[in-house]
Amino acid sequence: MKITYFYQDESEKEYFSEKLEGFEIEFLKGTIQENSDYKDDKTEIISVFVKSNIGVEEMDKFPNLKLIATRSTGFNHIDLEEAKKRNIAVSNVPAYGENTVAEFAFALLLALSRKIYTAYNNVLERGDFSQKELKGFDLKGKTIGIVGGGNIGKCSIKIAKGFDMNVIVFDVRRDEDFAKKLGFEYVEFDELLQNSDIISLHVPLNPHTQHLINRENISKIKKGTYLINTSRGEVVETVALVEALEKGILAGAGLDVLEEEEFMGEETGLIFDEHPNPEELKNVLANQYLIDHPQVIITPHNAFNTKEAVERIFATTVENIQSFGKGNPVNLVDKS
Repeated sequence: MKITYFYQDESEKEYFSEKLEGFEIEFLKGTIQENSDYKDDKTEIISVFVKSNIGVEEMDKFPNLKLIATRSTGFNHIDLEEAKKRNIAVSNVPAYGENTVAEFAFALLLALSRKIYTAYNNVLERGDFSQKELKGFDLKGKTIGIVGGGNIGKCSIKIAKGFDMNVIVFDVRRDEDFAKKLGFEYVEFDELLQNSDIISLHVPLNPHTQHLINRENISKIKKGTYLINTSRGEVVETVALVEALEKGILAGAGLDVLEEEEFMGEETGLIFDEHPNPEELKNVLANQYLIDHPQVIITPHNAFNTKEAVERIFATTVENIQSFGKGNPVNLVDKS
């Protein structure tokens, strides 16, 4: 079977060439969108990361496509309905970085709570060793609201307990045994917004979670709360986030993801597009506001990116492709 593999790092080529011996592999640097002229009627499997959006146009380029193997847990970048129509299987990496992403969420939180970026910048840019305006706050005793009690959420709960924080959790599915063991409480979403000093988001993006935090409910957030988002940018309505910061509802935010993050650095292309989307333009402008905000820390969708987590992603992707080739597919995404 022929695989077309869209890669970011040169090391991927050596790894997958060795592990997928027996497959014909063509490696293309960058995303599908960055290789927009590429078409191939022999490709049966494509492997991508989250920055490659796969819809009707992309599937048309591979008429013999049988499997889309995404190297991620999330799959909102793939049109599942269209894949189902064409009988194209979609596999993902269900678990690889529970602790990895949870650790990063707390790295963002600590950077905010102890003003680490501001302190470092003062020393780097001005040689300033003054503690003026660098007073932070303890995590101990604070209430953290974990939105999403899945694998990453559970790791976040364990870390929070290590800091001696009070933990409340919102999830549509409740693991009461785990709650009893760790000593936390499940609450309704509005209650979490009203009682959290820190809100940390750990949910997948789907129709139920898109704009979970929005202009209609930001007023329910406890004043002075900090927001951490390492899930997906679209879980938070960007204009609502800006409004919450402007009104002082949120004291700050640590964001590894943004709405319309794929357009960051591509703003002029969006502006001069033949049919520019006003909402996308508004969000890109709002993102720049967030980047410039002194109480907001933004990182480039990097929470997953550790040596160990990437190795787990690669190993599972190899398993997904090999199993599919043998007629015993694993880790298929439910397209129902």
